[in-house]
Amino acid sequence: MRAVMLAAGVGNRLGDLGNRPKSLLTFGGRSLLQRHLDNLAAIEIAGLTLCTGYEAAQIEAHVQGAPLPVQCVLNPEFRRGSVRSLWTVREAMTCGDDVLLMDADVLYAPALLTRLVTSTHANCFLLDEDFTPGDEPVKICVREGEIVEFRKKPDPSIAFDFCGESVGFFKFSSACAQALMQHCKHYIDAGRMDEPYEEVLRDLILARSHALGFELTRRLPWLEIDFPEDLIRARDRILPLMEASND
Repeated sequence: MRAVMLAAGVGNRLGDLGNRPKSLLTFGGRSLLQRHLDNLAAIEIAGLTLCTGYEAAQIEAHVQGAPLPVQCVLNPEFRRGSVRSLWTVREAMTCGDDVLLMDADVLYAPALLTRLVTSTHANCFLLDEDFTPGDEPVKICVREGEIVEFRKKPDPSIAFDFCGESVGFFKFSSACAQALMQHCKHYIDAGRMDEPYEEVLRDLILARSHALGFELTRRLPWLEIDFPEDLIRARDRILPLMEASND
């Protein structure tokens, strides 16, 4: 299994980071990216393809001496939607191996990644039922045990039994990853490069071409770093919970 990580964004909503990519934000003495590298190496992922963009040279320098092989691929249009970043790593997504697709701006307990990788579902999403509703979380909607919707604002015509927040980590079989990139190609061909890559995942779900399962986070701590208040919550709330979960 290989990992693909999207780390090209500017992080405008966080304000002034001093020309530093979000993935290099430090919590508890380690950057988000270093934590990702250590966690991937611990579960014996074969290698990581990292989509870079904003301040790419900083990220490339940061992965020197990483505990697993890392290939950096530059998205020169990183100020556009993340669909463009997903398309940038299409070769890694279609390499013939099973693939982990990951957002870079997440602080999380390593057990979350283990739960995803060891899931019996060949294609799997991580779903947090214990989330604060609102317009910002990307929601995974489930009906009769099947994922039926995936969006910040779900289609009201789609019925579901419950929903939760997406962690931003996904496991795909080789065949499903191939199908995902076919959906991504449709966006590129149509010039829809300003879309979030979550829309491509949604199209995969709505196509019903592959069985897509999910695992619950079951209160394991995690946080996507998007806003200034997330920096405080990561330091004061998430890190202590992560330390407790590792004991």
